[in-house]
Amino acid sequence: ERDDAAPTPTSVNYHFTRQCNYKCGFCFHTAKTSFVLPLEEAKRGLAMLKETGMEKINFSGGEPFLQNRGEFVGELVQFCKQELKLPSVSIVSNGSRITERWFKKYGEYLDILAVSCDSFDEDVNVLIGRGQGKKNHVDNLHKLRQWCREYGVAFKINSVINRFNVEEDMNEQIKALNPVRWKVFQCLLIEGENSGEDALREAEKFVIADEEFEQFLDRHKDVSCLVPESNQKMRDSYLILDEYMRFLNCRNGRKEPSKSILDVGVEAAIKFSGFDEKMFLKRGGKYVWSKADMKLDW
Repeated sequence: ERDDAAPTPTSVNYHFTRQCNYKCGFCFHTAKTSFVLPLEEAKRGLAMLKETGMEKINFSGGEPFLQNRGEFVGELVQFCKQELKLPSVSIVSNGSRITERWFKKYGEYLDILAVSCDSFDEDVNVLIGRGQGKKNHVDNLHKLRQWCREYGVAFKINSVINRFNVEEDMNEQIKALNPVRWKVFQCLLIEGENSGEDALREAEKFVIADEEFEQFLDRHKDVSCLVPESNQKMRDSYLILDEYMRFLNCRNGRKEPSKSILDVGVEAAIKFSGFDEKMFLKRGGKYVWSKADMKLDW
């Protein structure tokens, strides 16, 4: 293969909205616009990605369930599984707006639901900004876990390790929830998003040292589903599409957009993505991600 060949978009994260109902202080994909593509345009772009080798799509935000009360992401999930026949369709959500009705309608088309939870101490969640009104984030997490069981969706937890939760011991709670994967991220600074003059968040106070992150990982080394992601692993090993379907290049510590795949095609746009295919494979970016292959005990 030539060095200048475009990487294959095997696994893509499509942040179709930047709007969110939470205010996590370290958020690195903030509400800079309220734009969302029309549903048919989003489907056109997803079909283009499938044609160039996409096997897994992850819908993210913002909060994906805010758009049309979850119907928008539901229709995309169904389209990707039913029409495009993708091996894996997943969503990352804060979980606050997901209803059982949604699971009944779209659960069969969804492989993985990842719910973000950074602490099992509700006061810490409030401190971080992961909460809204009187809803208890941890109680809600358990409810979603149960729905995933009932409707045959693989359950995953994402946690961002930061200044306020780095000392926490989550062994017991994670083992009780028994997710298929527990993604543990080191809090990351992205210029223009959660750091710098034009940022909507100031995440500096959340940042932890590499050694502190390692200590947290060491404390949880017996959790078999733990998947650690340091800043070094994370920065260039994700293919991120923004709300305009532009690839975001994070190589320089900022998010620099390519042209939209809808305008120039996937191969032309992906060359500007800064994507490190080797690091993607090294961090275990490719795994058993189709629920049909997981042999899960629902």
